Amino acid sequence: MAAGIVFAFALVHAYGGRLRFLSRTPRSVWLSVGGGVSVAYVFLHLLPDLQRSQQRLEQMLEIGGWLNHHIYLMALAGLTLFYGLERLACRSRGGGVGIDEGQSTPQGVYTLHISAFAIYNFAVGVLLATREEGSLGELVLYGVALALHFLVNDYGLRNHHRARYQRHGRWLLAAAVVLGWLTGLFAPLPPLTVEVAVALLAGGIVMNVMKEELPGERESRFSAFLAGVVLYGALLVSVG
Repeated sequence: MAAGIVFAFALVHAYGGRLRFLSRTPRSVWLSVGGGVSVAYVFLHLLPDLQRSQQRLEQMLEIGGWLNHHIYLMALAGLTLFYGLERLACRSRGGGVGIDEGQSTPQGVYTLHISAFAIYNFAVGVLLATREEGSLGELVLYGVALALHFLVNDYGLRNHHRARYQRHGRWLLAAAVVLGWLTGLFAPLPPLTVEVAVALLAGGIVMNVMKEELPGERESRFSAFLAGVVLYGALLVSVG
């Protein structure tokens, strides 16, 4: 089952550009639904996971003082990192004034942005491998949430990087998630590394969803976003 999910993740990046209906204005319903599902997954599943991770890290590291909440600091760092990358990409396309829809990012910005998302996808793959021991329902819910989230990410990256992303960026991200899954299966990372990766991922997901749901020049669809939050949230609560 996990193999099918990771294959679906890779397909989203490899062929997401063929879904022309995602580029409509006002914003495609499916992107907003995907954003809602992703946010519900973070707040109802990943954040409770972070609380348990915090407890495990306190036992492993025996750190006190201002680092008592270090797992949440990692989540904040993930959000801040991806916000910074998004601002860099936007400014590089418009000279700090606004986004030029016909212009792609410079090579250096593209390399930095894609490298960060490759690590992000690798972490998702590793996390998928750790979910293999859970129930089938949990695995399916994880797969649905992250596949839709990848669809949202793919849309934003294609918008920023255009031809470069189409030529090789999409393949790099597809390979990264598969490599992360294989690493998690055959060369498991230390528990501390996995806990930190989950925290960074949680912050990154929140940022990457909200920057697509709060665009300045495009209309988002709140009703579709709300539907994604409510329906997927209800599923998570029912199986939890």
